Amino acid sequence: MRTGQLIKELRLKKGITQETLAAKTDISVRTIQRIENGEVDPRAYTLQSIAIALEVDFEVFADSEMEVKATDEKERGTWLPLLHLSGLLLLIIPPIILWIWKRDQVKNIREHAIDIINFQLSMSLYLLPCALFSVYPILIVLGIFSQIVIIVNTVRVTGDQPYRYPLTIRFLKQELTA
Repeated sequence: MRTGQLIKELRLKKGITQETLAAKTDISVRTIQRIENGEVDPRAYTLQSIAIALEVDFEVFADSEMEVKATDEKERGTWLPLLHLSGLLLLIIPPIILWIWKRDQVKNIREHAIDIINFQLSMSLYLLPCALFSVYPILIVLGIFSQIVIIVNTVRVTGDQPYRYPLTIRFLKQELTA
């Protein structure tokens, strides 16, 4: 169970309003609301204050956090390699669909998706002239190169190692605006 949901459940069992909890903890009502809605992750000090106010052991929240981290790691270990593998055919749509579908559930999926899409766009840009001008040896070499890079990076991400997409032109930026 997520920490915010747990706090809300414990608060409601005690019959305490958000305003009362805020007064007992010296935390603003808005912060309590944001924690309960899962908009922010509370710091240890905040959790300790809430635990005291709700008359529960701090470990209740620590156990909840460990459960969330284990779930996040499992999600990351499944979806990031799948995202990288989805670039195998140089079709941009599958990585975009996975990115949008899992953007709130998998940590760092945005950065991985942007790297994959940039690589796919770059390879498409390199392959298109080769196909148009019938330069088949280069077309074949680039096609094999892109497939090998994607497979190697999928394996590296599966092993939680850094990945790299060479010959990539940065069409999309890694800015943290989303």
